[in-house]
Amino acid sequence: MSIGFENKILTRQQCIDAVRNGTLPRPLVFTNGVFDILHRGHVSYLDEAAQLGASLVVAVNTDDSVRRLGKAPDRPLNGQQDRQAMLAALASVSAATIFEEDTPYELIAQLRPDVIVKGGDYDMATLRETGLVQSWGGRAVAIPFRFQRSTTALVNAIRGASTQ
Repeated sequence: MSIGFENKILTRQQCIDAVRNGTLPRPLVFTNGVFDILHRGHVSYLDEAAQLGASLVVAVNTDDSVRRLGKAPDRPLNGQQDRQAMLAALASVSAATIFEEDTPYELIAQLRPDVIVKGGDYDMATLRETGLVQSWGGRAVAIPFRFQRSTTALVNAIRGASTQ
């Protein structure tokens, strides 16, 4: 017996092909991130993002690209395959893929989503990806935080509790 959600874990090329052949219907929504330890803020954000279109693609930073982001030296705590699987298991996520670059700009150029989404802490006007998606008539949306949650704060709380 197979695990159904694993069908939503796609390589970059499989994701591109799924968009081109209509397996992932439009309007296509795209977001990206580390998603190291899923929390309520993540799942609420992803659910709201999914409501902006027919399909939601979530691109996960590779482990190497996470380290280049300047997070703690032991991050990510969960490897890229595990992070992809957790996202793919969510009903709101249509496909989970990975990207190894520092930004998802090239992947966005290949997928040509109708909407790109980031969390409310981003100024969409300053992102290079915004101009790209707008060049083909798409839009960029910042979804406000509904729940003030942070993986870093959660990790710090766990570490603090383990030292007491």
